[in-house]
Amino acid sequence: MKVRPLHDRLLVKREDESEEKIGGIIIPDTAKEKPQRGKVVAVGNGKVTEEGKRVPLDVKSGDRILFGKYSGNEVKIDGDDYLILREEDVLAILE
Repeated sequence: MKVRPLHDRLLVKREDESEEKIGGIIIPDTAKEKPQRGKVVAVGNGKVTEEGKRVPLDVKSGDRILFGKYSGNEVKIDGDDYLILREEDVLAILE
């Protein structure tokens, strides 16, 4: 299924955190914090201003980004978990 977010929204796949074992303690998945990094899968066409002009997005498909801890909405598409968030929720593009 193809998904294209509307306006200034992004479809992001969270990156998996590497599992670290410190002192032999293993933290269960339910107690782990969700990663705040991800890869942009799809982007919208851009935000429309009050004058009716479309402002293109700075973030493009394939970018690795850093986003806020509680930003966006979690969705499940074809059995995979994604995050839909606005471009303003993106803190940085990782290079």
